[in-house]
Amino acid sequence: MIFGMPWWIFVLILFIFFSGYMAFRAMRAEKELEKHYIERDGQVYMKRIEEEREQRLKQKEQLTN
Repeated sequence: MIFGMPWWIFVLILFIFFSGYMAFRAMRAEKELEKHYIERDGQVYMKRIEEEREQRLKQKEQLTN
């Protein structure tokens, strides 16, 4: 007995805190992964816009020539 409580109660409390810490870590990692995918998708979108802009300029130049 520790502080008038059985030892397994302290182990249980430690596991609860450990579980909370691991859940927090997993949530933070998931946010980071989601942020990475959002940035990648945004870069693909911006590249597509830039390519479309270049095609329009080429078509405009061809029409004026």
